[in-house]
Amino acid sequence: MLKQQIQDDMKAAMKGGDKPKLGVIRLILAAIKQKEVDERIELDDEQILAILDKMVKQRRDSITQYEDAGRTELANQEKFEIT
Repeated sequence: MLKQQIQDDMKAAMKGGDKPKLGVIRLILAAIKQKEVDERIELDDEQILAILDKMVKQRRDSITQYEDAGRTELANQEKFEIT
């Protein structure tokens, strides 16, 4: 499952000391967990991909707003989260 792969990636980031990547993975897992708790279901891969698509769209909107406001450091952070 996709959720298991994300959890495995989190463990690898923790062991490797990759704090920026770990932060992004935790955001993803938090969004997944929130949806599961709200709807009291176990999400399948398709539903997880929908959550990821929504998160990417939010980041792209933020990038546009940050760049328009001249906040390049925040726009770069959002770009990192997308990757």
